[in-house]
Amino acid sequence: MVIYMENFCLNSAKSYIGKNVNLHLKDGAVIVNVQLMAIKKTELGKTNLLEYTSLRNRSSEKIPLRNIAYAELLNQSVLFTQKLNSRVR
Repeated sequence: MVIYMENFCLNSAKSYIGKNVNLHLKDGAVIVNVQLMAIKKTELGKTNLLEYTSLRNRSSEKIPLRNIAYAELLNQSVLFTQKLNSRVR
């Protein structure tokens, strides 16, 4: 099941914390298969940053919330099955 959003704001970002998503940016780029970790403010307190980690390298990165068009929720059972299959080989 794929859930699309019309507008990505602070409240909708909070609902995705701890979940695996694809982040679709306003410039057309897609950040694939990341887990949203937290929402933080910049030092000046004017911009909200979304902190996420890549599932492959576990490094944490931040992106301004205003650059995100929408988030696509990923199905955990499919990801877990693919992870198990890759370990068996």
